[in-house]
Amino acid sequence: MAVPQNFWSRALAMYVDGFRNMTVGRSLWALIIVKLVIFFAILKIFFFPDILASEYDSDAERADAVRSALVEK
Repeated sequence: MAVPQNFWSRALAMYVDGFRNMTVGRSLWALIIVKLVIFFAILKIFFFPDILASEYDSDAERADAVRSALVEK
């Protein structure tokens, strides 16, 4: 492989080469990604419900509710 002269090209080549030569690291990165997906999916479902969609029927009502909440504070 030819050595690139640009700093960013060399840095990118270093990371690409490092990820290409990983053995145990690939399974660890896969585990980390799976855990993050599950973690954020559970957070989204249980801790961040869509309150505006459940309380208001149309986009105009949602917009008015947000606008009034912002103006009152």
